Amino acid sequence: MTFSSDGRFDLGFLGGGQLARMSIQAAQRMGLRCLSLDPGEVTPASQIAPSIVGSLDDPTAIRRLSDACDHLTLENEFIPASALREAIDDPSRLIPGIDSLAAVQDKLLQREAYHLAGVPSPRAVPLEKNPSRAIDEIGFPMVIKARFGGYDGKGTRYAKHAGELESHRELWHEGGWLAEEFVPFRRELAVMVYLSPLGEGAFPTMETIQTNHVCDLVFPSGVDASSVAIAAAHAMGGFGLFGVELFEREDGHFLVNEIAPRPHNTGHYTLDWGGISQFEMHVRIAMGLPPLEPKGHEVCMANLLGQEDARDWRDGLAAAMSDPDVRVHWYGKAESRPGRKMGHLNTTGADAVERAVTARERFYRAWRSVS
Repeated sequence: MTFSSDGRFDLGFLGGGQLARMSIQAAQRMGLRCLSLDPGEVTPASQIAPSIVGSLDDPTAIRRLSDACDHLTLENEFIPASALREAIDDPSRLIPGIDSLAAVQDKLLQREAYHLAGVPSPRAVPLEKNPSRAIDEIGFPMVIKARFGGYDGKGTRYAKHAGELESHRELWHEGGWLAEEFVPFRRELAVMVYLSPLGEGAFPTMETIQTNHVCDLVFPSGVDASSVAIAAAHAMGGFGLFGVELFEREDGHFLVNEIAPRPHNTGHYTLDWGGISQFEMHVRIAMGLPPLEPKGHEVCMANLLGQEDARDWRDGLAAAMSDPDVRVHWYGKAESRPGRKMGHLNTTGADAVERAVTARERFYRAWRSVS
């Protein structure tokens, strides 16, 4: 393949958050020129590369990005597929493909695609004005989800009985929601999968600890769910990098929960594990470059969330890094809010989980203290 040298950008990012920022950093190490589109004027990505201010559901803004870049990719799955179809003249320049994105965006279509492909996943049916089908086919307890747009627990409710389902009627009665079976599970797992015409595979299977529906810790699981995760990515069609979240049942079987067609919070550990990062893999696939087999050592990632009464984050940085093996990644977001993902830290070695938790506690104490 050839790359342009006429002042155009090599790679455009739909979205300018931390995932775009870390992907751009990987691209820049290869000498690639990147441009992002985001409604925010000051974003994590705009601090390190040129950007366009515009809405991600505006075909005109998307077309500006597309016209300036040879290749396109995204950092979130909430950009309407219809807007992309209208704006991009050659859809083959976008990784993942628009059809893959459309399947991921609708959680019910996701479930149906898994079942058609024989990928183990919770059963799901539409939930609308008359909930009888959901009650008959799913039963209680059930999970109800918004089909579009939910993440980190947003757009998810639980119903243990018919009265509880009815109490949520204001959410689902106009449609746009699904009901799925509640899955008792032993733990939650995550796998980063890469699919490319030049090769495919998976990063290690990691265990994830969720707190208030937000990823808290990620560390090696000791099991291998890669075959199920790869099958789930294939069920979406096309190529790209996919973050696959799974349940491990008590009997050791794996069920796919959800998939994201982009770098994922659960893959941030790859920045410091000694091998290729998820962000470099993302860039390679988007640019049509060969993937590299992922290999690295044990590492734990701990998210850094916004805190009440937080002050200068650099005080936290210094406190966390009193352990010289702690690596802190700060996203440069313009506003810190309690619970918002502001950064993460990685630690390596056999005691990585304990050291990550301890380092984060030091970070938070110092961040909240008066300097």
